[in-house]
Amino acid sequence: MTDDIHADRRGRAAARLREVGADGLVCFPSRNLRYLTGFDAEPSERHFLFAMPAGREDENGAPALLVPDLYEAQVREETTVADVRTWADGDDPVAAARDLLADRGLRAGRLLVDDAMWATFAQDLRAAAPDATWGLASEAIGDLRARKDDAELAALREAAAAADATVRDLRELGADAVGMTERELADRIGDRLAAHGGTGVAFETIVGAGPNGAKPHHGHGDREIRAGEPVVLDFGTRVDGYPSDQTRTLVFDGDPPAEYERVHEAVREAQAAAVDAVGPGVAAGAVDRAAREVIEAAGYGDAFVHRTGHGVGLDIHEEPYIVAGNDRALEPGMVFSVEPGVYLDGRFGCRIEDLVVVTASGRERLNDTDRGWR
Repeated sequence: MTDDIHADRRGRAAARLREVGADGLVCFPSRNLRYLTGFDAEPSERHFLFAMPAGREDENGAPALLVPDLYEAQVREETTVADVRTWADGDDPVAAARDLLADRGLRAGRLLVDDAMWATFAQDLRAAAPDATWGLASEAIGDLRARKDDAELAALREAAAAADATVRDLRELGADAVGMTERELADRIGDRLAAHGGTGVAFETIVGAGPNGAKPHHGHGDREIRAGEPVVLDFGTRVDGYPSDQTRTLVFDGDPPAEYERVHEAVREAQAAAVDAVGPGVAAGAVDRAAREVIEAAGYGDAFVHRTGHGVGLDIHEEPYIVAGNDRALEPGMVFSVEPGVYLDGRFGCRIEDLVVVTASGRERLNDTDRGWR
């Protein structure tokens, strides 16, 4: 991604701050920090803060970073934020934060902070700006991040392609998968995702064999895969920080129980109905309803125990949530999973998942591999 993209995002974020009546935004190492500056870091005990007033950068709204001095060279190289301030071990970082906020006119007024900011930093900000009132960054940044720009969509498409290629590799295993443990197959998935251009796994890979597949977030363990049993496979990788998230439920050898074939067909039809329901202006809850109606008609409504989908971006779960009661209208650029499932305790589970992007005229699937079970 280019530096201009992050400057443009900061400009749109500042405008959004003004719209919601906020005077500024303060981030720490987080997805929001990466979204606005391009800099990616894990939070630590050291104070690392990004302050952005609601004004325009070319007037009185220039953002600034306060970072531990050991980060200075890296931050200056990887961001276009011009004002980078440092503090050294032994300095008082709260005093440095107070000076930063004062210089940006943010020691009072309404400030938004990262939703996931560690409590220790939130408390220190309160000490640095005792006259401010506080809200959450998602109030302003959530809508921006929900609508992906062209660079984000390109990364999501590439990550989805790596997942698609990995599904094809898994199908080719056939009977060779029988006798492998869930953990061994999860390791194989990680290797194939990397071979197809991904970076790491986007979340803990799910390999749920037989009754383990009835646990929607099982993960993987040492159970061996057996002939004739369904295996839930839910995995993804990242490209430029953006993830794929795809599920297929496969039977690697032999024939599954007859009821599994009925369940799989119901889930496949539910997923197709939900994808077909996606379009600009459609309520997120209506997509959930489209999937749920099919599964209920098949007699498995009580076994569909989770929402139909979730937004995907720098966070694997973010807005919009495809869940009953969510009246939020879908907009072009929104990307989310469509993943209905049926889970029969002690027997098997079945889930089919693709990522979908809302377009100006409808929707685009980011995954398009075979959804059958063989």
